[in-house]
Amino acid sequence: MVNDNYEHEPGGSLAGLLAGLLIGLLIGGLTGAVAMLLLAPQSGKRTRAKLYRQGAEWREQAADTMGDAVASARDKAHQITHEVSKVG
Repeated sequence: MVNDNYEHEPGGSLAGLLAGLLIGLLIGGLTGAVAMLLLAPQSGKRTRAKLYRQGAEWREQAADTMGDAVASARDKAHQITHEVSKVG
């Protein structure tokens, strides 16, 4: 029997927890970008170029994180399926 604590929390699926984390990261990133725009000591052109580069980095990081989350969820599902098939 699998004894994972996250299964007993409200809405406690691993995918749900990862989705919440990713949403929080996205909101935090957007908030930081807005703050950077408002407080930027550079010209608009330089700021836009910097935002473009940072956005590309964030997109790449988000894609990597999402890929890792999907792989982790797939591995966990395979593990649970394997354990259930041994019991049945």
